[in-house]
Amino acid sequence: MKKKLLEELGESRLPYMTPADADFHQLWKTKYSKLVFRKSDTVPEELHQMVQESFLTLRKHDCFFQDLVRIKGKDFFTPVSRILIGNPGCTYKYLNTRLFTVPWPTEGYEIKYCSPQIHDACKALIKLNDYLHIEAVKALQGQNLLESKETEDTPVIDREQNFATSLREKGSVSQDQSSFCVPEDDFTSLNSRTSYNVTLLNYMDPLQMLYLKQEPYFGMGNMAVSWHHDENLVERSTVAVYSYSCEGSPAEETYDQKLQGRDPAVWHVGLKVAWDIETPGLAIPLHQGDFYLMLDDLNMTHQHCVLAGFSPRFSSTHRVADCSRGTLEYIFGQCELALQNLQTDSNSGALSLKSLETAVVKQVEEIHNEVEFEWLRQFWFQGKRYLKCTDWWLKPMAKLEEYWRKMETMSSLVLHEVRKKEQTEEQRNETISCFLLVLTERQRLRKEWTARCQSEAAESLPEDQKPECHPFWTNDECNMPLPYDLEEVIAHLQNLVQ
Repeated sequence: MKKKLLEELGESRLPYMTPADADFHQLWKTKYSKLVFRKSDTVPEELHQMVQESFLTLRKHDCFFQDLVRIKGKDFFTPVSRILIGNPGCTYKYLNTRLFTVPWPTEGYEIKYCSPQIHDACKALIKLNDYLHIEAVKALQGQNLLESKETEDTPVIDREQNFATSLREKGSVSQDQSSFCVPEDDFTSLNSRTSYNVTLLNYMDPLQMLYLKQEPYFGMGNMAVSWHHDENLVERSTVAVYSYSCEGSPAEETYDQKLQGRDPAVWHVGLKVAWDIETPGLAIPLHQGDFYLMLDDLNMTHQHCVLAGFSPRFSSTHRVADCSRGTLEYIFGQCELALQNLQTDSNSGALSLKSLETAVVKQVEEIHNEVEFEWLRQFWFQGKRYLKCTDWWLKPMAKLEEYWRKMETMSSLVLHEVRKKEQTEEQRNETISCFLLVLTERQRLRKEWTARCQSEAAESLPEDQKPECHPFWTNDECNMPLPYDLEEVIAHLQNLVQ
């Protein structure tokens, strides 16, 4: 799609607008109405101070990391450095990379931070999270109200601020934002779409980057983050982004000329209708302490990018991550489900499988793959980075390793049973065929992860960020020792079903 669009454009560029353009607000109102923007002076000063100090603290403690992501079978470093903070046990996956939360302080969880300053930084971010949740609820209610009647011809920024003001005047919202009330019938829907469980923090200093991609469709200049839809979110959930650029740097102040288009010294968020060459794009300047909300289905119908300025910038991007398959609670539940098929003889202590039914074998072996490739290898591929903040994840990972070892034993038991030829030939061939599919995928993924661990990109990382060859992996290949040779097993099973 991207290639076709660029071919259609050729050497020309699509039009886009900034606030300096006369039709900017009209375009925003008609084509980008689900983007809500708030200037920094609408946010309590105390919150600004806490959050901005937390950014600087995390930066000082070296808690931001460039991710080694995988796109179309190749590994790339992200230009932006990141850290995920959020609910304990939550993860967020993007570009085939699973990030694990540094847990923010949560009642009922014992979280040991590496320093009191990191604890305070995480605490500040949960306060920002709570603030943005309430702002998002208000904005969604404002959108619903505006959609239910004919709207005035006013810019989206003003409309939303006027709506919040009118709610206060009517008594629905007190001056203390935390006491904002949501009508009971709307609460469930609004809450599920705005209850942010993670924030992905970003940091980049453009002047330290050797190369930044140019925005290809509109000629908007340097991009810190290319055009994309945010991944792994609850459907129609709101994304909230708080921006903090370190303004007043010498590089920013030297740019003084009349501009056409966006000011390259200032950070912007760019928006466009997805795969549309008719509608002009938007480039909205982001100053210190501004934030914006992408409401409802905007993330699905539109794409956004981040356009670099000259100064270093932090952002906190609050999301309702789809955790249906991305929490410790989920993966532990999967492991316990798999182990229901393992039994121990009360006399001899020998292990055996309760069932060799194809559906049961398939389910257990797929969970086995999920634990290894979606959790263990993802975590240890990122080295010791999480220890910069907390050791919270070490115990859950040790528990997952225990489960994994038991599932390795279960794979050996399946192999042992099909060799015994006690099933009918049809049943046996069905079990072998299903088992073979999952093992072949396991072997392919082990080779891929081994190659990634040994890649030039991985080797270039600082020692504490290099992929970990964990004690239960062999040191030479970052591969896991098995009670059987996987390639030999696959060849043997292929012969059995021929």
